[in-house]
Amino acid sequence: MKLKVCGMKYEDNITQVANLLPDYLGFIFYKKSARHLNGSIPKLPESIKKAGVFVDESLENVIEQINTHQLHAVQLHGKETPEYCDALRHAELVSASHKKNQKQVQVEIIKVFSIKNEFNFEILKPYEDVCDYFLFDTKGKLPGGNGYTFDWNVLNQYPSTKPFFLSGGIGLDQVEDIKKFKRSDASKYCYALDVNSKFEIEPGLKNIEKLKEFKKHLSFRT
Repeated sequence: MKLKVCGMKYEDNITQVANLLPDYLGFIFYKKSARHLNGSIPKLPESIKKAGVFVDESLENVIEQINTHQLHAVQLHGKETPEYCDALRHAELVSASHKKNQKQVQVEIIKVFSIKNEFNFEILKPYEDVCDYFLFDTKGKLPGGNGYTFDWNVLNQYPSTKPFFLSGGIGLDQVEDIKKFKRSDASKYCYALDVNSKFEIEPGLKNIEKLKEFKKHLSFRT
């Protein structure tokens, strides 16, 4: 499995987390979030993909943020329709570093779905051809970062072959549960773990030592 650390906000902290070489770093472009990114993203190692997190944002603004921050992935946390995802997939996205020669770029599209104790997997079908990944998070008051897990056994019923991110309250306390999950059939298409609030000193500020310990206990493929 790969590792995504989401909700990055402060430049020095971003650099510190980047030194741990997670596969993805997530930046939230949702103004109501305490982890909303106001500034710029520092230069990161080439192996790290930058993911922008959006909640029911206009397509124009998503495209603007992709171009401004040279995002590699877009995580859609709202009620975005399959048509919205398809329009984003076919949008003309030009990386800021390639504006002179107008090089076309394509971002990964991650569509988020929230789960508590059960889930109707039928709602995934219209998104199959317009997303690269699904992300399963815990249903809560906020679009993300609620700090608690859902029942992963629900994913035993996962009918798709689409790779997915597992999110929602994942922390050091879940290490043994994650190891057990990795041995289960439910993890067959689990592409990455997405961590956030359980590794924070405050919203947007990650605890480096806790992240180091988490990586030490789990094997993440590169």
